[in-house]
Amino acid sequence: MHQILPSQADLNEHAKTEPAFAQWQKGYGPIEHTAETQAAVYRLAHQLVQTGKQPDLSTVYRMLRALDKITAAGMSLVVHMTYANKIHLDGSPLTADEFKVQPEGHTGGALNMVPGYAAYMALNALTGETRGWLMGQGHSVAAIEALNVLLGNLHPEQEAAYGDGEEGINRLLQDFYSYAIAADGSMAAPLGSHVNPHTAGGIIEGGYLGFAELQYAHMPLPGEKLVAFLSDGAAEEQRGSDWIPRWWRAEDCGPALPIMIANGRRIEQRTELGTLEGLKGFQRHLRGCGFDPIEFDGRDPAAFVCTIWEMEQRLERRVQEKNSGILSYPLPIPYGIAESTKGFGFYGDDENSAHNLPLPGNPHTDERSRELFNTHVKPLYVSPEDMREALALLNTHQQQDRVLERDNPLANRHPKTPVQPELHYRDDACSTMAAIDRYFVDLVAANPDLRPRVGNPDELASNRLTGVLKALRHRVSEPESELEAVDGDIITVLNEEAVVSACLANRAGLNLVASYEAFCVKMLGAVRQNLIYARQQKEIGRPAGWLGWPLVATSHTWENGKNQQSHQDTTFCEALLGEMNDVSRVLFPADHNSMLALLPQIYTARGQISCVVAAKRDRPVYFTQAQAEQLANDGAIIVEEYEGADPLLLIANGSYQLEQVLRAGQRLQEAEMGYRIVYLQEPGRFRAPRDHWELESLASNELVEQLFPERFRLRVLLTHMRPEVIRGHLWTILPNANSTYVLGYRNRGGTLDEFGMQFVNRACWGNVLAACARLQDLPRTALLTIEEAAAVAGKGDPQILR
Repeated sequence: MHQILPSQADLNEHAKTEPAFAQWQKGYGPIEHTAETQAAVYRLAHQLVQTGKQPDLSTVYRMLRALDKITAAGMSLVVHMTYANKIHLDGSPLTADEFKVQPEGHTGGALNMVPGYAAYMALNALTGETRGWLMGQGHSVAAIEALNVLLGNLHPEQEAAYGDGEEGINRLLQDFYSYAIAADGSMAAPLGSHVNPHTAGGIIEGGYLGFAELQYAHMPLPGEKLVAFLSDGAAEEQRGSDWIPRWWRAEDCGPALPIMIANGRRIEQRTELGTLEGLKGFQRHLRGCGFDPIEFDGRDPAAFVCTIWEMEQRLERRVQEKNSGILSYPLPIPYGIAESTKGFGFYGDDENSAHNLPLPGNPHTDERSRELFNTHVKPLYVSPEDMREALALLNTHQQQDRVLERDNPLANRHPKTPVQPELHYRDDACSTMAAIDRYFVDLVAANPDLRPRVGNPDELASNRLTGVLKALRHRVSEPESELEAVDGDIITVLNEEAVVSACLANRAGLNLVASYEAFCVKMLGAVRQNLIYARQQKEIGRPAGWLGWPLVATSHTWENGKNQQSHQDTTFCEALLGEMNDVSRVLFPADHNSMLALLPQIYTARGQISCVVAAKRDRPVYFTQAQAEQLANDGAIIVEEYEGADPLLLIANGSYQLEQVLRAGQRLQEAEMGYRIVYLQEPGRFRAPRDHWELESLASNELVEQLFPERFRLRVLLTHMRPEVIRGHLWTILPNANSTYVLGYRNRGGTLDEFGMQFVNRACWGNVLAACARLQDLPRTALLTIEEAAAVAGKGDPQILR
């Protein structure tokens, strides 16, 4: 597309012949248009007319003038949300009793987001396309909510609460940080402090800075566009975002357009990017990573519009040049840098206090602060008549036959239910991972229209996923072997947060993550944010539609004795067991067949992630196909039973734990002592429900009584996890602490083998028998030899228990 580069003289002459351009040039309130932005707008307007997206130049300029007014009104509404209970649509000053007793808000960041989000909405209107958006700095949500209310981009519950003009806006102000709760303890207002499922078009909460940076490039499908608003503070924190050009491919990704809000301040200090040298250095760093940085005026919504448009054009040209052989991957990814000052548009901008409460005091009680508020919102005032005119120009969805921004495809993922491949059960000893290795390859082959992503921070070969590696291959720019490809689907990098984010972002496709159990802990924040968001979507009646997938914790604690204790950590599955069971399953398949039976459930679920703790070494066949399928459905199964008086209930949780409990069962049988062995594959199914949504995912009372009947007074549980954790979750089936023992990981480890790990954690078969003896008020030697009992007591040779 031909680029017109007008001079200042050209612009002045153009203003004479285009009154709408001259009107726009004047700016509005604190919004001013630099000569550089004026030139960009001139060029944009001509391109939009030349491509038939707009009928004439005047229409473009009038829409940009409307954008200035919407931006000013949005900034005014943001500061009202922080400080006021009421807004005066006639522009008159607020009185003391119209201010909040307790003001609250992330005001500065929200003010900086208003020009960006308003520009995003305006560009959609100018081009007739509804793009997706995300915001890494989720605490700036007031900007989004304010503009959504002004522009009528609301979900039904927000439309009912905030959509009726002045009364609705006042209710918005009163609900913002009202802390109101309903009778059932839920949030009373369809509003929050961060992006949430009530926020129209929202994708992620953005509560942890840095995760949006890792996810945005993997989100859009071809034909979709995503504008990602990012934080300069997060750029200093999360360098994983530097790798985005390594992953983006036009063949399976739509344009992903990062815009950093460079306001130069964190919460209480200036960022490195807040200095001139820091910003220039960051641009050099971006170029070195393969980005194409574009600096622009982040105080001007028109500059945002022009820059996002220019980013799209540049990326489109580069894809064309790649297709014609001029360029190769990685392509230079345009990266907008919106230079601003924190809290621009209101009192106290570019000060540390702008982050939260920029005024020196509370205007409810402080007269000077009240005067400052009224003085500084005055330039932001837009009359009702001007607002109606502006909205008429920018609300073009019906004329352009396009969906509201709340309904953009990225925010409403619901891919088709995947075609299931044939399941291949086995009756030979093999790795549990072999089940998922073959299944996932077959699943991807059966569903070519579902984009696959594999997150790999380790070695896929080491984790027994050689079939996945051969079929899907590492994504690289310059392949070195047949296991690498430019279009590979495996995102491999030694950064757990980056690889799990690739799958969290791929909500339109099929996903798989496998990592060492100990290193999964680094993924926890990203995963938990996703689970919380999905749960909130369910609670408000718009459940997440993305397909479930497994996050496999392999090379786990009991298999990783060869390494030091840093590699022996059960924290990840314990933490996810604390999340709500209907969105977060924690599973311990004991063998190949029990893993295989779970996979169709996992991949047909919606809005659910399954933590699967799996052994990678060859394991015996514990379950037939029928047993494995029953176990997948019920969460636990009776493995073995021997009749006797006052029998013991032995519960195993984990593959190696089942092996030890079965060995203990043999010794009990030799002593003619009654017992039942139950394998507990999904502990969360047997907890007490925390709300009615979780109740629906739990085992029935009949099943619980069938597996764990009251007649089994004495109970021993051997778990993969820390005993205290599972005891707390499963008090329902471990009701009496005096008649139950729980054994498991006791935070002991080192450079040990598998048996050594079990012995130092008092979690081998001998310890199970010692616990049984204590419960039966018998000496250990009733079930163990003298030498074995001495070893269990830590006074003999441990090798006798091997």
